[in-house]
Amino acid sequence: MNFSFQIANRYIRSKKGAKFLSLISVITIAGISLGIAVLIMAISILSGFDKTVSENIIKFNAHINISGFSSKNLPNYDSNYKIIENALRGKYSSISPYISQKVLITKTDFTDGILLTGIDSGYAEQSLKKILVEGNLNLNSNEFNVIIGKKLAVNLKVMVGDFINVISMRNDEIPSLSNFPTIEQFKITGIYESGMAEYDDIYAYVNFETAKSIFEIKNEVSGFNINVKNISEIDSLKDKLQSILPYPYYTRGYREINKHIFTWLELQQKPIPIVLGLIIIVAIFNIVGALLMLIIQKTEAIGVLKSMGANRKQIIQIFVFQGLFLAGVGIILGNFLAFILSWIQNTYKIISLPSQIYYLSSVPIFIDVKVYILISLLGIILAFLASLIPSFIASRIQPIKAIKFN
Repeated sequence: MNFSFQIANRYIRSKKGAKFLSLISVITIAGISLGIAVLIMAISILSGFDKTVSENIIKFNAHINISGFSSKNLPNYDSNYKIIENALRGKYSSISPYISQKVLITKTDFTDGILLTGIDSGYAEQSLKKILVEGNLNLNSNEFNVIIGKKLAVNLKVMVGDFINVISMRNDEIPSLSNFPTIEQFKITGIYESGMAEYDDIYAYVNFETAKSIFEIKNEVSGFNINVKNISEIDSLKDKLQSILPYPYYTRGYREINKHIFTWLELQQKPIPIVLGLIIIVAIFNIVGALLMLIIQKTEAIGVLKSMGANRKQIIQIFVFQGLFLAGVGIILGNFLAFILSWIQNTYKIISLPSQIYYLSSVPIFIDVKVYILISLLGIILAFLASLIPSFIASRIQPIKAIKFN
């Protein structure tokens, strides 16, 4: 066994027995493992938020939305549908027109305002089917069926099979003596849960032809929902569509539509460099402090080693090996702790969140192997650099003074 490594191994262990680590070593390892675990958890939680929220938004929304400026309906949608189709040149997976209008829904003594949207069967299969938790997608054109969000269902105290009243304005205008609102009764055939309370509370879906009928709309639509085959092409395709479609067509990607959510996510990531810096400083002080205390304890032994012929390089290696050992054990334990805590949270949802504020009902943690590897490598590099300072101090100790130290 290498001389420096053998001495370092003996210094790490307690005086009472070779089977146990010294108290200083245990405290140092505990500090490093906690720091590594906290850092991995912080990055994993932020990654989990970004990934989960993005997936929920994409799952619920189309990649590209085309609507009218100031919520105006779009005329001649048949001809413009062909323009959109030709512009995308097979790069889309679906193009679905929709009709959307604000309505009031009532059930016994509860009334609420929602956005009632008429969709075709293709969009229902592609988007709503993924998040449907109760009932089915039975939105036939000859039946007044509706699919609502889970939060709205809780507020209304309804379930699949119940009926609700929908009050809508003709031509999307304020009701008057000459413009009475229409009142229709809809049967709830499905309940969806997107994972984001702000969507589940205000969006309800009916058949496209049913929406045209109750809103008295003929050759117009509120917009188009487009899903593309390659998400990386969303921005370029969106810009292309905007350049060829006439006023009042307005094209946006899913990130623009939900800009407030993604801005909030970016804001959460800003403190990470500060947290990272503080944890690194604490870890460095842990290693430096532990090695300096060991040097004080082993000053006489260092003097004996040097008097027996140990050179400066070997003394430096002894304490660098010790620093790397402490860091290595701490990093392994920190990785294990972070993984166990992440698995427990993802499995049992112990930490819950108010979904109306955080868009999610529990803290999501994304377990990314790359994050674990990068943080572990960073920890090893910092441990090596931190070990050099006390190692050089130990190597400069003079044998005679060291032997007389105690």
